[in-house]
Amino acid sequence: MINLGLIGMGDVGKIHFYNSLHLENARLVAVADISRRARRLAKSYGVKEAYDDYQKLLENRNIDCVIIALPNFLHAECATMAAEFGKHMLIEKPLARDIEEGKQIVAKARKSGVQTMVGYPLRFSQLARLKEEISSGRLGDITSALATHISYGPFYHRATSSAKGTSVPIPVPSWRFQVDLMGGGALIDLGSHMINLLRWFFGDGISSAKAVLGHRFNMPFEDQAYCFLRFKQGTVAILNVSWCSVKPVTRVELFGIADTVSMAMEHKHKFSARNILPLRKSVAESSPWYKELDYFVDCVVDDLEIPLSAEDGLKDLEIISLAYRNQS
Repeated sequence: MINLGLIGMGDVGKIHFYNSLHLENARLVAVADISRRARRLAKSYGVKEAYDDYQKLLENRNIDCVIIALPNFLHAECATMAAEFGKHMLIEKPLARDIEEGKQIVAKARKSGVQTMVGYPLRFSQLARLKEEISSGRLGDITSALATHISYGPFYHRATSSAKGTSVPIPVPSWRFQVDLMGGGALIDLGSHMINLLRWFFGDGISSAKAVLGHRFNMPFEDQAYCFLRFKQGTVAILNVSWCSVKPVTRVELFGIADTVSMAMEHKHKFSARNILPLRKSVAESSPWYKELDYFVDCVVDDLEIPLSAEDGLKDLEIISLAYRNQS
């Protein structure tokens, strides 16, 4: 049994919070968040330690691992500090805002000898079955792939309803609209998921990456993006990602010389700042986020190498950076 600390209790942080309550090999012993309401919530579920400063959490010697669910611009600072305190880490994607910050995290984790994992729940969703389809050879050589990941992006903070069924406007955190704090728009936010998934399918070798960016909502970064990837083994992939739909769609189509397959991820639960509810164990265990967290804990407990490491997340940032440079 290992002790977990959760840093950040925003929307994704709350998902990790409720999932962690059902883990078999770990217990959540501390949280850190600047929100007093979030800290009170944690304590109401029996979490004894609730800090307003994550450094205080990292100084707690009883904590073995931390989940970093902070805004993008705080990933590097928090992760390098966590490594210095010898904490294994599950870091929400993207690993960092850019390649340089990603390299800092990788270097510090290596020096400290801690395990790292980047949060990519699609690897633990229905889409993981596509890896089996490819490995079986049933599809033959994959000539092309279409990967779609469309959602409401930062606007999901408003996607909630009152008791009367009317829309309730909820402010979006200001950092979500600042390119220097985000590191980019829809491409780094949603594209990182799909790029990581496709790299798992087709390997690390990418000979080219290009992007076409859209600005439907007149924000300082793209709210939609098409990304064209050419893998060295021959497959060409097209990514379609955007924040332009109130109904999330996550789907991958693979076109092989022998057969074609299409698979979509089910979006059963709608999470927002005000309507995340405690998940029953049976519901939690069926979710990609739970499976991801459970996998991380098991790897730390058994001292196993984690494929979804900080090094892996850095490779995604390198491809995203290349696509941003080659945009039209």
